[in-house]
Amino acid sequence: MWIGLYNSYDPVKFHEAHRRSLARAGPIALAYEANLATFGFPYGVKDVDTPMEIVTWVAGTTSIGESGAFLVQLAKEGRFHVFDFPRRGFPPQLGTIVVTTNHPEPGKAITAKGVAGLLRKGASVCLIFGLGHRGIEDLDVYAMAAHHLDITAKGISLETATALGAVPAAVAAHLAK
Repeated sequence: MWIGLYNSYDPVKFHEAHRRSLARAGPIALAYEANLATFGFPYGVKDVDTPMEIVTWVAGTTSIGESGAFLVQLAKEGRFHVFDFPRRGFPPQLGTIVVTTNHPEPGKAITAKGVAGLLRKGASVCLIFGLGHRGIEDLDVYAMAAHHLDITAKGISLETATALGAVPAAVAAHLAK
Protein backbone atom coordinates (compact mmCIF):
# COMPACT_ATOMS: atom_id res chain seq x y z
CA MET A 1 0.00 0.00 0.00
CA TRP A 2 1.15 3.52 -0.82
CA ILE A 3 0.13 6.79 0.75
CA GLY A 4 0.31 9.50 -1.90
CA LEU A 5 0.35 13.18 -0.92
CA TYR A 6 -0.82 15.30 -3.85
CA ASN A 7 0.18 18.96 -3.63
CA SER A 8 -2.91 21.02 -4.33
CA TYR A 9 -1.77 23.69 -1.90
CA ASP A 10 0.94 25.74 -3.65
CA PRO A 11 2.91 24.47 -6.65
CA VAL A 12 5.69 27.05 -6.28
CA LYS A 13 6.57 27.53 -2.60
CA PHE A 14 7.10 24.93 0.11
CA HIS A 15 4.85 25.82 3.06
CA GLU A 16 4.33 24.65 6.61
CA ALA A 17 1.33 22.63 5.35
CA HIS A 18 3.69 20.56 3.17
CA ARG A 19 6.08 20.00 6.06
CA ARG A 20 3.33 19.01 8.49
CA SER A 21 1.73 16.60 6.01
CA LEU A 22 5.05 14.87 5.41
CA ALA A 23 5.86 14.66 9.12
CA ARG A 24 2.38 13.27 9.90
CA ALA A 25 2.37 10.78 7.04
CA GLY A 26 5.71 9.18 7.99
CA PRO A 27 4.53 7.48 11.19
CA ILE A 28 1.24 6.49 9.58
CA ALA A 29 3.07 4.83 6.70
CA LEU A 30 5.31 2.94 9.14
CA ALA A 31 2.39 1.92 11.35
CA TYR A 32 0.41 0.44 8.46
CA GLU A 33 3.27 -1.02 6.39
CA ALA A 34 2.79 1.56 3.63
CA ASN A 35 5.18 3.44 1.39
CA LEU A 36 4.96 7.22 1.05
CA ALA A 37 5.03 9.25 -2.16
CA THR A 38 4.70 12.97 -2.83
CA PHE A 39 3.40 14.48 -6.05
CA GLY A 40 4.27 18.00 -7.15
CA PHE A 41 5.84 19.14 -3.90
CA PRO A 42 7.93 22.30 -4.46
CA TYR A 43 10.87 21.31 -2.28
CA GLY A 44 13.09 23.93 -3.96
CA VAL A 45 15.85 23.89 -1.35
CA LYS A 46 19.46 24.20 -2.43
CA ASP A 47 21.35 20.90 -2.14
CA VAL A 48 18.20 19.02 -1.16
CA ASP A 49 17.31 16.69 -4.02
CA THR A 50 17.18 13.05 -2.99
CA PRO A 51 14.43 11.53 -0.85
CA MET A 52 16.91 11.08 2.02
CA GLU A 53 18.06 14.72 1.80
CA ILE A 54 14.43 15.86 1.76
CA VAL A 55 13.40 13.91 4.86
CA THR A 56 16.55 14.92 6.72
CA TRP A 57 15.79 18.57 5.95
CA VAL A 58 12.12 18.20 7.00
CA ALA A 59 13.09 16.29 10.16
CA GLY A 60 15.35 19.14 11.18
CA THR A 61 12.44 21.56 11.07
CA THR A 62 9.58 19.73 12.81
CA SER A 63 8.61 18.27 16.15
CA ILE A 64 5.90 16.06 14.62
CA GLY A 65 6.46 12.29 14.34
CA GLU A 66 9.30 12.11 16.87
CA SER A 67 10.89 15.18 15.22
CA GLY A 68 10.71 13.55 11.81
CA ALA A 69 12.46 10.34 12.92
CA PHE A 70 9.72 8.14 11.46
CA LEU A 71 9.96 9.92 8.12
CA VAL A 72 13.73 9.43 8.10
CA GLN A 73 13.30 5.74 8.95
CA LEU A 74 10.87 5.38 6.05
CA ALA A 75 13.42 6.91 3.65
CA LYS A 76 16.24 4.73 5.00
CA GLU A 77 14.09 1.71 4.19
CA GLY A 78 13.62 3.00 0.62
CA ARG A 79 9.91 3.62 1.20
CA PHE A 80 9.74 7.38 0.51
CA HIS A 81 9.55 8.55 -3.11
CA VAL A 82 9.22 11.91 -4.82
CA PHE A 83 7.34 12.43 -8.09
CA ASP A 84 6.34 15.38 -10.24
CA PHE A 85 2.66 16.08 -10.88
CA PRO A 86 1.26 13.16 -12.90
CA ARG A 87 0.61 14.73 -16.30
CA ARG A 88 -0.16 11.57 -18.26
CA GLY A 89 -0.85 9.20 -15.42
CA PHE A 90 0.61 8.05 -12.16
CA PRO A 91 3.79 5.95 -12.16
CA PRO A 92 2.81 2.33 -12.89
CA GLN A 93 4.86 0.95 -9.98
CA LEU A 94 2.32 2.51 -7.60
CA GLY A 95 -0.38 0.16 -8.84
CA THR A 96 -4.08 0.91 -8.64
CA ILE A 97 -4.74 4.58 -7.93
CA VAL A 98 -7.46 5.35 -5.37
CA VAL A 99 -8.35 9.01 -4.79
CA THR A 100 -9.67 9.76 -1.32
CA THR A 101 -12.66 12.08 -1.63
CA ASN A 102 -16.00 12.81 -0.05
CA HIS A 103 -17.68 12.86 -3.46
CA PRO A 104 -16.76 9.67 -5.34
CA GLU A 105 -18.07 9.08 -8.84
CA PRO A 106 -20.67 6.28 -8.59
CA GLY A 107 -18.90 4.07 -11.15
CA LYS A 108 -15.55 4.44 -9.39
CA ALA A 109 -16.62 4.23 -5.74
CA ILE A 110 -14.80 1.73 -3.56
CA THR A 111 -14.86 1.00 0.18
CA ALA A 112 -12.00 0.37 2.60
CA LYS A 113 -13.01 -3.29 2.48
CA GLY A 114 -12.72 -3.19 -1.31
CA VAL A 115 -9.22 -1.66 -1.11
CA ALA A 116 -8.23 -4.38 1.38
CA GLY A 117 -9.55 -6.95 -1.08
CA LEU A 118 -7.29 -5.58 -3.83
CA LEU A 119 -4.30 -5.75 -1.48
CA ARG A 120 -5.16 -9.32 -0.45
CA LYS A 121 -5.12 -10.32 -4.11
CA GLY A 122 -1.56 -8.99 -4.39
CA ALA A 123 -2.32 -5.66 -6.06
CA SER A 124 -0.38 -2.56 -5.17
CA VAL A 125 -2.68 0.33 -4.22
CA CYS A 126 -1.84 4.01 -3.92
CA LEU A 127 -4.19 6.09 -1.81
CA ILE A 128 -4.06 9.72 -2.98
CA PHE A 129 -4.68 12.52 -0.47
CA GLY A 130 -4.97 16.10 -1.65
CA LEU A 131 -3.39 18.88 0.38
CA GLY A 132 -5.00 22.24 0.66
CA HIS A 133 -8.33 23.46 1.86
CA ARG A 134 -10.26 21.96 -1.07
CA GLY A 135 -8.37 18.72 -1.53
CA ILE A 136 -7.62 17.68 -5.08
CA GLU A 137 -8.99 20.24 -7.50
CA ASP A 138 -7.41 18.82 -10.64
CA LEU A 139 -10.20 16.84 -12.32
CA ASP A 140 -7.62 14.95 -14.39
CA VAL A 141 -6.43 13.27 -11.18
CA TYR A 142 -9.95 11.96 -10.56
CA ALA A 143 -10.09 10.72 -14.14
CA MET A 144 -6.71 8.95 -13.82
CA ALA A 145 -7.81 7.11 -10.68
CA ALA A 146 -9.33 3.66 -11.00
CA HIS A 147 -11.32 4.18 -7.80
CA HIS A 148 -12.61 6.90 -5.49
CA LEU A 149 -12.85 6.24 -1.75
CA ASP A 150 -15.11 8.11 0.67
CA ILE A 151 -13.91 6.73 4.00
CA THR A 152 -17.00 8.08 5.79
CA ALA A 153 -19.43 6.58 3.24
CA LYS A 154 -21.55 9.64 4.07
CA GLY A 155 -20.03 12.39 1.94
CA ILE A 156 -18.46 14.03 4.98
CA SER A 157 -15.31 16.03 4.25
CA LEU A 158 -12.38 15.25 6.53
CA GLU A 159 -9.36 17.44 7.19
CA THR A 160 -6.23 16.02 5.54
CA ALA A 161 -4.54 14.91 8.77
CA THR A 162 -7.72 13.17 9.90
CA ALA A 163 -8.14 11.38 6.58
CA LEU A 164 -4.45 10.40 6.59
CA GLY A 165 -5.02 8.50 9.81
CA ALA A 166 -8.50 7.17 9.12
CA VAL A 167 -8.05 5.68 5.65
CA PRO A 168 -4.98 3.46 6.22
CA ALA A 169 -6.38 2.39 9.61
CA ALA A 170 -9.70 1.35 8.07
CA VAL A 171 -7.97 -0.56 5.25
CA ALA A 172 -5.64 -2.25 7.77
CA ALA A 173 -8.63 -3.25 9.94
CA HIS A 174 -10.19 -5.04 6.96
CA LEU A 175 -6.88 -6.73 6.15
CA ALA A 176 -6.68 -8.06 9.69
CA LYS A 177 -10.02 -9.85 9.40
